[in-house]
Amino acid sequence: MGTDGDTRPLLEAYDAQLRAHVHDRLPDSIQVEHDGPLVRIMGFGGRAWIEYHDLGGLHGDELDALIARQVLIFRDRGEEAEWKLHGHDLPADLPVRLRAAGFEPEETETVVIARAVDLPLDPMLPDGVAIREAIERDDMARIAGLEEAVWDEDHGWLVDLWNEREADPESLRIFLAEAGDVTVSAGWVRFPSGTEFATLWGGATLREWRGRGIYRALVAERARLAVGLGRTYIETDASDDSRPILERLGFVPVTTTTPYVWSPAEV
Repeated sequence: MGTDGDTRPLLEAYDAQLRAHVHDRLPDSIQVEHDGPLVRIMGFGGRAWIEYHDLGGLHGDELDALIARQVLIFRDRGEEAEWKLHGHDLPADLPVRLRAAGFEPEETETVVIARAVDLPLDPMLPDGVAIREAIERDDMARIAGLEEAVWDEDHGWLVDLWNEREADPESLRIFLAEAGDVTVSAGWVRFPSGTEFATLWGGATLREWRGRGIYRALVAERARLAVGLGRTYIETDASDDSRPILERLGFVPVTTTTPYVWSPAEV
C-alpha cells in the first residue's frame, strides 16, 4: 500500500510511536521480553505477541535464526504466538520465511488513522439505544456474550482486558451500547503511554442491529474522549466490514497488518 501524500506522516508516526510500544503500567501477569529487534509480550489473551519497529536490516540466515528462536521459545512454553506482519515490512520475503517456520497467516486488516479533531464527535444513536462506560467486572461477561454471538468463538480472554483496565484505568476505557438489557455493541479505546495516539478496539455489533449507526456512535464517543485527553491521532486495525465506515468518517489507510500465528498444536 502506498504512503504518498498526506499518509506518509501518519505512517511514520504510527511506526515510531505504536509499533513495539510497551505501556508504562501493565498487569503483573504480563511479561515483556526483548530479543534483538523483537519485543515479546506474553500473558494476555491466551496468545503471545511478537512486535517490532523494524527488523534492522536482518535477512537471510540471520532472520531465519531469529524466527526459529521464537518457535523454540513458544514450543517450550506450549503457547500460541502471533507475529504481527505489516504490509511495508522488509525484507519482502518475510512472509515466506514465517510460513517456512510454521507461522500461518490469518485475515489481513487495514491500519487506518485519523486526526482526532477531524472526526465527528457527537454520537447519534437510534431510539432506545444508549452508550455507557463499563465500570464493573460483570460488564465484561455481557461483552463476552456479545462477542461470542458475533464471532462464534470463546472470548473468555476478556478477563485479561479487565485486569489491564484495573492496572491503569485511565489508559483503557471500555464502552457498551445497550438496548434495554441487551448489549448490542461494544468497543474500547486505549491511550498508549508517551504517544500522541488513541487506539480503537472491538466494535462488534449484533447482526440484527447493524446499519443503524451504532458502530459510528461508538467511534464518536471514543473520539470525543481522545480529543478531551489531547490525543492527536486515532488508529485502528480495520476489517473489510468496518473499513468503509471508518473511511467515510475520515480515517485513511496507511498500511496493512496480517497476524502470522504459530501454534504448538500444529507442529
